[in-house]
Amino acid sequence: MTDHGQPSHTGTGDDDLALVDRVLSGDRRAFEPLVRRHERRVFRVTLAVLGNVEDAEEAMQDAFVKAFRHLNQFRRESQFTTWLTRIAINEALQKRQGRKDMVSLDESREIEEQFVPRRHDLWHADPEKLYGKQELRQIIEVAIQTLPAIYREAFILRDVEGMTAQQSAEAIGVTIGALKSRLLRARLMMRETLAPSLEEPPTLQQRIVNTASDMKTVFAMRLMRAVGK
Repeated sequence: MTDHGQPSHTGTGDDDLALVDRVLSGDRRAFEPLVRRHERRVFRVTLAVLGNVEDAEEAMQDAFVKAFRHLNQFRRESQFTTWLTRIAINEALQKRQGRKDMVSLDESREIEEQFVPRRHDLWHADPEKLYGKQELRQIIEVAIQTLPAIYREAFILRDVEGMTAQQSAEAIGVTIGALKSRLLRARLMMRETLAPSLEEPPTLQQRIVNTASDMKTVFAMRLMRAVGK
């Protein structure tokens, strides 16, 4: 398999179907280009669920083995990519369920209720002027791994892999509405995490305004305490 950090060739749905037909006709070697074509996406998906490279690679391998063994069950009601991604997510979820650090549904709800965006400053127009492409990519990947699993899944499928809302929702097994809600949360969390690295430094005028605002807040708090007494 190729290096996960290198771009993979993304084929069309028709190309995938042609290879699937060849495998089902007895040409086992035709499955290899399917693996090469989709391994990057599958790895990103399993990593999104598990947050651990070693576990993600194992889940990725399990997903391809399962897809090969059950290829005759692919009914073409959805794209091969969606079918394969769903298998990858299921394999990753099964592995995650056996781990002690698994986040429960109640814990995920608590995370969602507690999260409130706090940073609203403008970002640099061109972040690559601050960082090289590789460094910027690393900053973003680290930020992605800080997302809670349910939001990381949505963010990876939609914003990293570019799957449609319908494909992503089908792969995760949620409604499109639920997917969009998770994606919005993920984007807000990503913005919050990336803000310290990508925000424009405040101008002198902004610093003066912020300082004045802080002073007003302090004065209001003191006034409230005085009235309370």
